[in-house]
Formats: sequence, structure tokens, C-alpha cells
Amino acid sequence: MDSLRQRNDTAITGFILLGLTNDPVLQIILFTIILCIYLVTVCGNLSTIILIRISAQLHHPMYFFLSHLALADVGYSSSVTPNMLVNFLVEKNTISYPGCAIQLGSAVFFGSTECILLAAMAYDRFTAICSPLLYSTKMSTQVCVQLLTVAYIGGFFNASSFTISFYFLLFCGPNQVNHFFCDFAPLVELSCSDISIPAVVPSFTAGSIIVVTVVVITVSYVYILITILRMHSTEGRHKAFSTCTSHLTAVTLFYGTITFIYVMPKSSYSTDQNKVVSVFYMVVIPMLNPLIYSLRNNEIKGALKRACQKNTFLVKSVIS
Repeated sequence: MDSLRQRNDTAITGFILLGLTNDPVLQIILFTIILCIYLVTVCGNLSTIILIRISAQLHHPMYFFLSHLALADVGYSSSVTPNMLVNFLVEKNTISYPGCAIQLGSAVFFGSTECILLAAMAYDRFTAICSPLLYSTKMSTQVCVQLLTVAYIGGFFNASSFTISFYFLLFCGPNQVNHFFCDFAPLVELSCSDISIPAVVPSFTAGSIIVVTVVVITVSYVYILITILRMHSTEGRHKAFSTCTSHLTAVTLFYGTITFIYVMPKSSYSTDQNKVVSVFYMVVIPMLNPLIYSLRNNEIKGALKRACQKNTFLVKSVIS
């Protein structure tokens, strides 16, 4: 039995990622599109982080969480996109056993952290609209740091459960992963060992985070909606609702795609559809978030305008 286990452990030292397509023309097109998306993602989110750091008028809890959401988006996209771009350029994209574990863990970490950050931002909007007089107390610096710590610890805990469960899987057959990154589900399908515990534990931890964050977001917006409907001023209603639209849009996009992947029965969609949706929430959404929050937020647009004017003034001063 021990010799069999040892043979299984050493049978596969790496995996082959099949990627999105085998069509050479389509690979070139996808490479160009996804590379552009990735560059916009990195530049957009890093610009958001820098803008929030240098603009005193953006030193509020909502933008504190937004800066870390932008950081999570960069990490989330970077955990899979560079490897996916390489997959378009090589005939056979291989990834080592430890590399697969690192990619899986990093993707789960940043994805889980983003879930909790979106819930924290929902609670921030709930406090700002439903308890404006107590906002500075309920969303103090200490509270914000505590919520941020919970987000990162939750992400680390969930990533650890996936990574440890991955190392408990034994692979002794084909090593071709039918995906563009080391997703846990196709890896479980390749395993030749008992998957009852390694598959259940990550499902429980990930499901717990999704359920808790969805409940927090839902309850927060129910109370926000009730509060807005009770407002007598039309202008007050519009102002209160406008502060939530960006966050609500980001939540809808992120959780909508997660629901398709992890909640809907697998028989209702194909593997190719799974790949397309995975590209959307791991590559496209991280690019959209800074656009969503900047285009619909007057404070960010104002801070960006002042930063540009300041830089223009400095350049003119240097030239003159």
C-alpha cells in the first residue's frame, strides 16, 4: 500500500493547461485582447490606489476599502492572466505541481478577500446612510483596520483550505487540466484518490464566505432601501442612492458570475461556458471595477482632476 501511494505521489510532477482554444488565429486575437485588458487592469487599479493615497479628500472609509479592493483586483487578475497569456504563445503550457498549488492558492486568496471587502463596503454604505450621526464612531480607523484584517485573514484561511486539500489529492492518470488555470474542480476530476474530504472542506470554507458576505450585503441594502424610501426629499434620495450605485454594480457583476460557476448545477452549462465566465470574473471584472467607481463617483473624478492640474502646474514650473 505504501509503495502504491509513493508511486501515485511521484507519477505526476506537473500539469498541462489546455487553455481556452487550440485555434492559432483565435489564440492571437485572444492574446491581444486579454493583454490589453490586463494592462488596463494594472494601470487602472494602481492609479486608483495612488490617487486615494495622495488625495486628502479621499481619506474616508469607503475609499480606504476601495484602495484595497483595487489591490485585490490586481492580485486576482495577476494570479491567472500572465500564465494564460503564455498559454497562447506556446504549443504546450505546463505548470509544475507546486506552481499549480501557488496559482490556486493566490486566486482563492484574492477572490475571497474581494468578497469580504465588498461586504465591508456594503456595511460602510449602510452606516453612512442609516446612521449618519454615528458614522464617524462606527466606521473609525480602528474599525476599518479590523474589517480589513478580517478580509485578509478570511482570504488566507480559505486559500489554505484549498491548497492543503490540493496536496491531499493523488494524481496517477492523465495530467491535462481542461482550463486556463489550476482551478480546483478540474483538478478534483483528475484525482485518482478518495476526494470526499479534500473536496468537501474547500466547498465548506468557500461556501461559508459566500453565504456570510451575501447575507451582509443583502441585509445592508434592505435597510438602505428602507431608509431611502422614508426620506421626504427627492434630492436626498437621489444623493443617498447615487453613493451606492457603483458598489451595487460591482457586487452584481462579481456575485452574478460566481453564482453561475459555483451555485448552478454543472449539468446546466458546458466546460467552455465555464471558461468564458471564469475569464469574465477573473480578467474582465478587475478591469471594470476602477472604471465603475471612477466614472460614477464625483469625488474621485474631482480628485483626479485636481491631481492632473497639480501635475500640469509642476511641469510648467519646471519648464519655466
